[in-house]
Amino acid sequence: MRASGILFPIFSLPSKYGIGAFSKSAYEFVDMLKEAGQRYWQILPLGPTSYGDSPYQSFSTFAGNPYFIDLEQLIQEGLLTQKECDAVNFGKNAGTVDYGKIYKNRYKLLRLAYERGKVGEDREFAQFLEENHYWIWDYGIFMAVKDRFGGISWEQWAEDIRLRWDNAMSYYRRELYFDIEFYQYLQYLFIKQWKALKKYANGQGIQIIGDIPIYVAFDSADAWANPSLFQFDGNNLPTAVAGCPPDGFSAVGQLWGNPLYRWEEHKRTGYEWWIKRIAYCQQLYDVVRIDHFRGFDQYYSIPYGSEDAKGGHWEDGPGMDLFRAVEARLGNLNIIAEDLGFLTDGVRRLVKDSGFPGMKVLQFAFDSRESSNYLPHTYDHNCVVYTGTHDNETITGWFKNLQGEDLKMCMDYMGMDKAPGKNVNWDFIRLAMFSVADLCIIPIQDYMGLDNKARINTPSTLGCNWKWRMKEGDITPELLNKISELTRISGRLQS
Repeated sequence: MRASGILFPIFSLPSKYGIGAFSKSAYEFVDMLKEAGQRYWQILPLGPTSYGDSPYQSFSTFAGNPYFIDLEQLIQEGLLTQKECDAVNFGKNAGTVDYGKIYKNRYKLLRLAYERGKVGEDREFAQFLEENHYWIWDYGIFMAVKDRFGGISWEQWAEDIRLRWDNAMSYYRRELYFDIEFYQYLQYLFIKQWKALKKYANGQGIQIIGDIPIYVAFDSADAWANPSLFQFDGNNLPTAVAGCPPDGFSAVGQLWGNPLYRWEEHKRTGYEWWIKRIAYCQQLYDVVRIDHFRGFDQYYSIPYGSEDAKGGHWEDGPGMDLFRAVEARLGNLNIIAEDLGFLTDGVRRLVKDSGFPGMKVLQFAFDSRESSNYLPHTYDHNCVVYTGTHDNETITGWFKNLQGEDLKMCMDYMGMDKAPGKNVNWDFIRLAMFSVADLCIIPIQDYMGLDNKARINTPSTLGCNWKWRMKEGDITPELLNKISELTRISGRLQS
């Protein structure tokens, strides 16, 4: 069935307190999606972010980002006061996220809410702990101990707790009891608010597309609590880490630094950790996009301690064995495979055998040096087409920077006699919407015609990413009507 949706990160929503949240603006955006005839809202990973603020480097694959907890709901519940929230400086620019101020100030308010929450008398909180016991205790201890050690990565902790000796675990559970409970309480608030928002979206006919990285961060509760699942040595340090080999974009490749899975151990356990991870995602989202899907076929292994990715090599991943095991336990999986970049025959086979739709990105289509399966005439139905992703320029910024033979190829393909004016974004949106792809997802910045000042992320850079925010009133009734009309004539309108 043909459908369409909008890519819009939670942190980019307008809100009163410095960062997008599960607030009134989120519910209003759901209403806008419905009004525009959309069926999907795609977001970025929801996990708590670490250094660099990337949602793809999280302290836990199961936990949610406390920044997204709506303070106004806490005010309504009597856990905070309006005066307390309004007195905090979350940053002065409504168009960007000031993570430094939010990190410094938001947790103070959330701690007040916890202290007033009477969690010992809250049966729902106790039930939440019981239902999520397989991850919530390790996460709570991890975060509390991390605070005790000044926020440093867990490989620098004292040996006894770094290696999870029984006496150390017992000591810190007692010593940091209230700090552990605080982090658990934040997850309780997060899940309660998120599930309410998702329920509302589903009631409006909107499905949520979540996003999970294939890898976990090294500095995460997942890696600390499950060392046997990763390629670690006897001191729980990585022997190899993830990345990408050198290519036309980078002569030294990309060194991501994520720990690699010990796939033989995952297989021995029947892929239990992955089954729990996907099952949890099925609770949070209606569809799951898995980032770097090709890593399930083959993954790039770089010796730990390398300065760059040049010395790495390819190793085999679990392939369909993993997904057969997951489907045997969970049934049919509603997954989008992020299969971008250089694809081998093995990756193509894996995507085909899985039946999961792959991704097509128009910004990758117009390379005059070689033929491309990102050009719309090459698509089959079982794919998801984007003008760009969170890692791309906006479509307006991209076209402005297109030059030479690539620009000529693009204009010839689009039937442009001359470079169009300020509405070039709609030419590419129409191209995506009228393609045969079953699903079309357009970033909100492209609908708004914004330039690269609204770009979400520039890979391999730090300091300027994950900050863009929409302002109140930026999405007008006229824009929603235009989106709805294009959705209707392209046969993607929500019924």
